[in-house]
Amino acid sequence: MPIANSFTKLFGIRHPIALAAMDLVADARLTLAVSEAGGFGFLGAGYGDAEWLDRELAILAGSRGAGSTPFGIGFITWSLAKHPELLDSALAAKPKAIWLSFGDPEPFVQPIKDAGALVVCQVQSVEMAVDAVSRGADVVIAQGGEAGGHGISCGSLALLPAVVDAVGNKVPVLLAGGVADGRGLSAAIMLGAQGVVMGTRFYASQEAAGSILAKQRIVRASGADTLRSIVFDVSRRNIWPIPYTGRCLVNDHTDRWYGRELELMRRGDALEAFARARQAGDYDTAPVIAGEAAALIHDIPSAADIIHRMAAEAESLLLAAPQLARQPEPAAKAAAS
Repeated sequence: MPIANSFTKLFGIRHPIALAAMDLVADARLTLAVSEAGGFGFLGAGYGDAEWLDRELAILAGSRGAGSTPFGIGFITWSLAKHPELLDSALAAKPKAIWLSFGDPEPFVQPIKDAGALVVCQVQSVEMAVDAVSRGADVVIAQGGEAGGHGISCGSLALLPAVVDAVGNKVPVLLAGGVADGRGLSAAIMLGAQGVVMGTRFYASQEAAGSILAKQRIVRASGADTLRSIVFDVSRRNIWPIPYTGRCLVNDHTDRWYGRELELMRRGDALEAFARARQAGDYDTAPVIAGEAAALIHDIPSAADIIHRMAAEAESLLLAAPQLARQPEPAAKAAAS
């Protein structure tokens, strides 16, 4: 039977699985695919490209069956602060939730709540989680360092239960980072999470925006083929605030420039070559944003297949868990029988 808890009830969904708000990758098509399969899709508004956001919101508006498919919209908080008008556009689409990550959520919390949406805050430490809840977060996502994209280094196995201990009695806590199958979902639930958020696994799906070449690289990658660094931020002239770094697949570009970022900043020729590579989809130079869960990904199925496989596996594992806790029979008794 489906896993039902405070997250699924609050969001009105069948499975405790959410799509990470990946910038540009989590477009309307993928968002709808995840939500229609019983998970919860977050549109990845990222840095706030107004034209892109308007286009994708129009697709969502035209595709939702009588407005019955729930969805959310995710922003990079420090970037949204530069373009606060984008929140008005997002809220006009009547999302179930707004995702805020990397920055102070407080200026946006009340407008979101006034519009009838839930506030979801992604955090990378216990202190951030406590602060987010104090500022009005309805849900907290604990993002472990294994996650693709921007984050910090604390691993999921230590971070998640610590965040649950700190705020889990007040709001649902979800895990992001290192999850790609039902084993990860069941483990997260056993550690106190109410569900999981996945980016890399959904990137390697049929509906995800992006090149098939990027998706194939994720399928071929191992966990050791990712790197957390500032190489790609420097390369695209988009330096993030300390302490955030970005995890991507390693390639020729990281092999050349990791540890030489200051030199890279001064190399206009290298930065121009990087821009051309991004435009051309040359992933020997351009980044594929992916986390360590790439090691668990071996195919490029539909989002629905991902959710249904994952939910079934997790449900089976959780049902079997009590059997693992049974005391073994004494050897003599077992032999006599």
